[in-house]
This record gives sequence, structure tokens and C-alpha cells, in this order.
Amino acid sequence: MDSSEITLEAVSSVSQIPADEWNACANPVACPGVLTEGFNTSYNPFVSHAFFLAAEVSGSATARTGWGPSHLLARREGEIVGIVPCYLKSHSRGEYVFDRGWADAYERAGGSYYPKLQASVPFTPASGPRLLIRGDENHDEVRSALARGLIGLCHATEASSVHVTFAREAEWKFLSQHGFLQRTDQQFHWHNQGYQTFDDFLATLNSRHRKAIKRERREAVANGITIHALNGSDITEEAWDAFFEFYMETGSRKWGRPYLTRSFFSLIGESMAKDVLLIMARRNDRWVAGAINFIGSDTLFGRNWGAIEHHPFLHFEVCYYQAIEYAITRGLKRVEAGAQGEHKIARGYLPQTTYSAHYIADPTLRYAINDYLKRERAYVAEMGRELSEAGPFRKENGSSD
Repeated sequence: MDSSEITLEAVSSVSQIPADEWNACANPVACPGVLTEGFNTSYNPFVSHAFFLAAEVSGSATARTGWGPSHLLARREGEIVGIVPCYLKSHSRGEYVFDRGWADAYERAGGSYYPKLQASVPFTPASGPRLLIRGDENHDEVRSALARGLIGLCHATEASSVHVTFAREAEWKFLSQHGFLQRTDQQFHWHNQGYQTFDDFLATLNSRHRKAIKRERREAVANGITIHALNGSDITEEAWDAFFEFYMETGSRKWGRPYLTRSFFSLIGESMAKDVLLIMARRNDRWVAGAINFIGSDTLFGRNWGAIEHHPFLHFEVCYYQAIEYAITRGLKRVEAGAQGEHKIARGYLPQTTYSAHYIADPTLRYAINDYLKRERAYVAEMGRELSEAGPFRKENGSSD
């Protein structure tokens, strides 16, 4: 075990970090006896150097847009052994873990909630590692250094708080030992039970939901629509142009100003096309709708959807059913379908707890938030139980109703 001293620093751009050093921490090769269960043990495209570089170089995640890069590095004898992707933020947009109520309360009391530090993947409500550590390192030692470094960076930047969002449960538990408050929420994920075909999955549902899904899939393509799964070199600039039009149309309605620029999509198309799955719908020789997914070693991550024509159930087909079919074909363990959406339950996606950890510098605000989070965690747990019981799957006795 290397006992040399760990030093910490923050850098203002992912481009200042060599891609191979970043990726050695973000997606390390499993080292038996070294990696701890629950930490970064599988490939996650969202923490790759290419994804962060595209977000920053494209102008999507920059100080100008309120996402000022301030990535925390841990070094041992000059070599990077740990990283926390981190941003100094001037607002609370694009995070999907909502703290605007905290900000409003603190500012009404005379405090300044912004800037704050956000340890996350910009604009991406997908769980994954946030404390990125080389596979050949002493993980507890580096992890502790990174936790202390986040608190130190908070004070050095005069930020009100640090928010580590969509972390893995093991990181969430670890950070709580270092003074971070624990928060939970839920998403809806689909789990592969070893299905060989989509019909195998349908057979596990009760008859009402099974019939409904079959009907939705038929009606989704009833108007001469064809569905196309594009990956790697299949994704052309013409396809990106069409998808960006969908993204802008939907994003403008939902958020007012979409977060990602057109160049972001070209950049990921150049650097990580093998990790991208575009599900596109075509009618009358033109693209009319689409959804972007990212492919991990065991998970398909559903992200943005958009359309310029609206057809019954097309959203469900492109975003949910096609994702399930792809996961079954590729042998992936799960599909994460992004934030929100209890309507996903009827389509086989069940509640899954998500985790975030929050360091609040002001003791008074910290006390109030801690009290709130205790009640919120209990509510999230109870809602998860209730929604799981309402799922579409057949009961254990094998009844089809």
C-alpha cells in the first residue's frame, strides 16, 4: 500500500486532465481485492472524459451557462488517483434534484445560497460513481481525501453548500460519515429477468397490462411510421440535425431554454458513438421523433426525447418499449428511463431509490434541511413500497389477472 501523501487541487476545465488519467479513475478495470462492492465497478458512459469534454467544449456546461467547472483532483506523487467532477453553480437548473426551496428560504433569511458546488454529470439524472478512484489505489484513503477536499473547496470558493447528486448508495453512505446530509428520491427502472424476447417480458405481466402494451405498440406505428435503432457509424450528421430539432422543440416547451447545444451532439458522435443509441421514428421519408440513449456495460440509460409530429403512443414505443427490446437483445441488466414519470409503472418500470449527499456550510440552514430530509426519506420509502405493489406484474400465484 502506498503511504505517500495525497494532495488536492481544483482545475477549471476537463481539458486540463489527460483522458487516460481521467478514465483510469472514472471507469477502472476491476482489480480483485481492491475495488469495493457498490463503487465504480462497471462502465458508465456519463462519467467518461469524452462526455464531460463534449459538455464543456460545446458551451453547454460552462461558467457562462452557470456551470463553472471546478473539478477536484487527488494526486499522489503527481499522478491523479481520484477525481470528483464538480461545478461552481450560480443557479439550480439542469440538476434534477431540486433544492430551490432551500435556496429561497436561505435568501429570505438574508443568506446567499449561490454560488454552490455541484458534484454531478451536467443535465443528466442518471446514477453513477461520483468519487472516481483509480482501480489500483487504496479506495478508503482516496475517498476520504476527496470528501475532505469537497468541504475544503466549498469554503475556498465561498460556496453555501456541496451537492453530490445521483451518487451510488455506497458513496451516499460514505459521505454521510463525513458530514454530508442524506437525501433520497426515486426513478423508474426496468429490470431484465433473463428474458430472451420481448414476449418473454410480456408474459410476466397481468393480462390487462399485457394487452394494453400490445395495443400501444400497434397504434404507435399505425400511421406509416417505421422505427430505426442507430448506433456508431449509423448516426450521421443528418440524423443529429433531426434529433436536435426534436430536442429543441420539446426542451423549449418543458424548460424554456434547452441545455445542450447542437455541437454537443456532433462531439459525442465523434468521440463516443459506440456508446450512443438513437431510436428514431420516420414517416413519409423524414425523421419525426427520436430518443437518445447511452449504453453502459450493464445498463441502457434513456435520456432526451423529442418529436415534431405527435402520434398516439409513439413516445412510449420510442422511449420505453424499444429500450426494453434493445436491453434484452444485448443482455443488459436494466434500463434507466430518466427522471419522473409514474406512467412508466404500467410499462414495466418499477420504483428505484436514487441517492444524493449534501454538505451545508451554515449550521442553522443545515439543521433545518436535516430535519426536512428525515421526513422526506420516510415519504420516499413509503411511496416506493406503494408504487411497487401497484406494478403490472402477475402475482406470485401465477394468476394472469
